[in-house]
Amino acid sequence: MAPEKLTRAAVLDRALKLADADGLDTVTIRRLAQELGVTPMALYWHFKNKEQLLVGMLDAVFGQVTADIDPAEPWQRRLRIMIEALTAEFRRHPWISEISQTTDKNASENFLRATDVALELLGEAGFPVDRGFQIATHLLGGVVNLIATQPSGTGSGCADTAGLRRDKRLALETAAAGRYPRLEEYARTLEHEPDVEAYFSFGLDLLLSGVERMAESAGDP
Repeated sequence: MAPEKLTRAAVLDRALKLADADGLDTVTIRRLAQELGVTPMALYWHFKNKEQLLVGMLDAVFGQVTADIDPAEPWQRRLRIMIEALTAEFRRHPWISEISQTTDKNASENFLRATDVALELLGEAGFPVDRGFQIATHLLGGVVNLIATQPSGTGSGCADTAGLRRDKRLALETAAAGRYPRLEEYARTLEHEPDVEAYFSFGLDLLLSGVERMAESAGDP
């Protein structure tokens, strides 16, 4: 790619693809320059350092979170659509969890926009802005945790998902043997391939139902 045609969007697109394929640690200015066929100096026109690049990647992901929200929908539906979109992006780019915890999210315009939209929705639900921010932070953390604790072998990049489940089952059965019957019962469920979509659907229901239930009394003294 000729340096004069190199755009910020093209750099971010290649950075996201590289992180998806080979992991976040492989995303460096030098590696991106090699991938794009330019010198590292050409990238510094768009990103002065790796920190700015990571913020740009975070910004690109959060740009998808509020894209399809219809203002005519009730707040509950709009919030669910937003959190579902956030979850889909974090599943597509699992490395984004690390960036979201280690970079300055306030440097991302799309993160700020998504947070503001969430606060507006939670305000419609009756929550004061400080409580709304607490809820929005909890929802983001909940999505990160859903990604981190998804069923063994899923999203890990490892083809031997059955082997991973077997190892986890055997380890849990050994630890619980004769002492913790419910854990032994749970360990046996690991013999079967997990329904990952059901896992995420239930997890989001668990997160959002609490918000909806609390909203019913949000305006009470």
